[in-house]
Amino acid sequence: MDVEEYLRHDGLGLAELVASGQVTAGELLEAARTRAKAVNPAINAIVAWLDEHADQRVAGELSGPFAGVPFLLKDLGHHLAGAPSSDGCRAFADRRSAITDTVVQRWLDAGLVIFGKTNTPEFGSKGVTEPALFGPTRNPWDLRRTPGGSSGGAGAAVAAGIVPVAAASDGGGSIRIPAACNGLVGLKAGRGLVPAGPVESEPLNGLATSGVLSRTVRDTAAMLDALIGPEAMSPFATALPDRPLSDQLDEEPGALRIGYTTQCALRGHPHPDAVRAVERSAELLTELGHEVEEVDPPHDDRQLGADFLLVWFVHQADEVDRIKRETGCGDDAFEPDTLMMAALGRMTGAVELTQAQERRREHIAALAGFHSRYDLLMTPTLGEPPIEVGSLATPPALQTLSRLLVRTRTTRVLRLLGMVDQLVEKNLAWVPYTQLANITGRPAISLPLHRTDAGLPMGVQFVGPLQSEALLLRLARQLEVAAPWTLEAPLFEAV
Repeated sequence: MDVEEYLRHDGLGLAELVASGQVTAGELLEAARTRAKAVNPAINAIVAWLDEHADQRVAGELSGPFAGVPFLLKDLGHHLAGAPSSDGCRAFADRRSAITDTVVQRWLDAGLVIFGKTNTPEFGSKGVTEPALFGPTRNPWDLRRTPGGSSGGAGAAVAAGIVPVAAASDGGGSIRIPAACNGLVGLKAGRGLVPAGPVESEPLNGLATSGVLSRTVRDTAAMLDALIGPEAMSPFATALPDRPLSDQLDEEPGALRIGYTTQCALRGHPHPDAVRAVERSAELLTELGHEVEEVDPPHDDRQLGADFLLVWFVHQADEVDRIKRETGCGDDAFEPDTLMMAALGRMTGAVELTQAQERRREHIAALAGFHSRYDLLMTPTLGEPPIEVGSLATPPALQTLSRLLVRTRTTRVLRLLGMVDQLVEKNLAWVPYTQLANITGRPAISLPLHRTDAGLPMGVQFVGPLQSEALLLRLARQLEVAAPWTLEAPLFEAV
């Protein structure tokens, strides 16, 4: 199979070619590697190669809905026994996984051929993918810009045509942000639907879950079918769809009542393209027979953002301290921003953390009240078009100051100077819409429904109530048919 033909198919399409004997899994793997060699030097999406594992897979018998399809894992939390697993951190630069995660095993059981791992920011802590360990990943649609994060390597790899679908995870928007930046489909399932075992139970206090980035709705649906269902480490058994999600895609979603907003306390004035993305989608939805109207945000998004980051900072503190104990490494094994987040987490008292966790109930109640009146909430996925690589980099002077304050345990100075609030707003203002679904545990999907005048993708997000994955996918399929997005991989020149 030549690369041009390879690029014309989604994951299920490639699997159909293998099943019918028109192509072999080995030929697909060769096409994926050829494409990767051509584009990865420019985008830096793949940071670890699993050639021996992949070669063994294609030499054996494969079965499942994606049998023979090339696939990439995210280099964060997706462990494959014996494979590198850095989490984007220099402390783990040489680490190899001792176990295979439940979701990874389910991808293997689906017949996928894993041949590499994709770039991610250190511990997935940013909406851009620029780790010190591997360097920045670039957006195939414009190499000056970010593919988002934390699944930025996965998003860039799918957009550039290395694979039709790739592993991703989402703790605050890390599936939906890269989907929006790269013109892809990105679904975050509701809390507990996708397991996290065999070691983890509820990553990031239940905020994070695994999934994929893909070019087509049917690949996303089939992948979710392959992943869902509890296992031994699951904290609870959430209700499963009564039949495969893939079988429901061609069913009409019915006439839905959809409330939309572009307002956000963290931005003040939404970017014009964020507004256009939602308004044009509202027009399309109206043409399709849905009732669409503008609403005020149903929740206190400033408080939600603060609560989200407080939990994240405490998580970073625990992560850094644990790694230091296990490896014996020092501060120089971590990026300055990670150390600062960890220091801020250590400053958080037990009562303050509990209050943030308890306010989750308030955020859930606000969204549940909204969903009692509307089927879905529609927002932009991004606050602005994909930003330039390096835009969120902490200035060298502030990095030096932060290292000094961490070393002398005087990080409270940053709070007194208001610098923490400035950093928070700078990092969340361009992606302020996605954390709601993580805090509340509701499913949400980003669809590539808009392009800027410069041709950059901009996603539109739909947030549903509990157990609305099937509804979100049916609506996504309806929109995909009504206003098809491009499946062509972008052409670009190396910077």
